Amino acid sequence: MAGYLIADIEVTDPEKYEDYRKVVPDTIAKYGGEFVIRGGVAEALEGDWKPNRIVVLKFESLERAKEWYNSDDYQGIIGLRFGASEGKAIFVDAP
Repeated sequence: MAGYLIADIEVTDPEKYEDYRKVVPDTIAKYGGEFVIRGGVAEALEGDWKPNRIVVLKFESLERAKEWYNSDDYQGIIGLRFGASEGKAIFVDAP
């Protein structure tokens, strides 16, 4: 089954966030992941959710998604995102 990471990110420092955007794709590709959604206009349908920048990553399995997230490759750059945004993220195990 495929594994997904779904994030809702509010960019607080666009210049710093751009530094993160430039380096993260290579780490994702190294673990066989791909962007399914990377930004775009999001419209809430129910509840009080006010989505910001939605990102969906797909990996061959949930285990592979977790390997990427916990890897030295990604953990070495995650500080760029923390310094430029706030957000929420979840893993989803799906067919």
